[in-house]
Amino acid sequence: MVPKYIVSKGRWASRLTVKALERMRVPYHIVVEAEQYEDYAAVIDQENILVLDKAYQDNYDTCDDLGARKSKGPGAARNFVWDHAISQGHDWHWVMDDNIERFERLAHNLKVPVWDGVVFACMEDFVQRYTNVLMAGPNYDYFAKRKQIIPPFKTNTRIYSCNLIRNDAPYRWRGRYNEDTDLSLRMLKDGWCTIQFNAFLQCKTPTQIMSGGNTADFYAEEGTYPKSAMQVRLHPDVSRLVWKFGRVHHLVDYRPFLKNRLRKREDIDIPSGSNEYGMELFKAGEKVLVG
Repeated sequence: MVPKYIVSKGRWASRLTVKALERMRVPYHIVVEAEQYEDYAAVIDQENILVLDKAYQDNYDTCDDLGARKSKGPGAARNFVWDHAISQGHDWHWVMDDNIERFERLAHNLKVPVWDGVVFACMEDFVQRYTNVLMAGPNYDYFAKRKQIIPPFKTNTRIYSCNLIRNDAPYRWRGRYNEDTDLSLRMLKDGWCTIQFNAFLQCKTPTQIMSGGNTADFYAEEGTYPKSAMQVRLHPDVSRLVWKFGRVHHLVDYRPFLKNRLRKREDIDIPSGSNEYGMELFKAGEKVLVG
């Protein structure tokens, strides 16, 4: 089983991703800072809690010269998770934000909440068919329109908030902001592939809406300009600043990476037909569709 980790800060009361995984009966670990351990331990089984080694924060590359004058973001905890998964002998790991309300399957023009962890197994099995996929994950619910024709997955784009990562990838998280975009781009620029699933979705609270995390540290005072400017500075060849929705954003051009092609493992035969992994579609307690 690929381990699931949640990185969290200041959200022991809401703990949306924790609740989602517990409803699905999916085992997990949550990584918290030492000073918040007691708050989390009051509402979460202590066996599920890992305390972040502060050395990961001290040594984290923020890609700026601000040092510890402000939050370094979640990247340090994500690096801690990566090394923890390796120490436990795993080849892959999941790392998730702490504000995901639920997971869904998109099928039959419906976005259907899922009630166990089989969707993670589907994504894990799929990416392991290929030799050159380093990262994958489900798309955001609001980016996948249920009444439009969209592919079940898209290759070579940014993976965000819920990341399935191959542990032998020669990278680590960096950057005070947009560390998910930066990691995706470094992989893609080196010729690797990423897979973003539309067949499986995450319902995540939008940035700046929910308290806790880095909302107060990053967005309450400075807005979105610093994080977008860092993205453009780190990857000026594919990034630019734009004005959208009343604020500054970064826009990334992923077209140069269309040339990165998936390479299927030679030792695997992909069966024909559809494998539903035992999934069935129910409505109001009554099964209405299979698959």
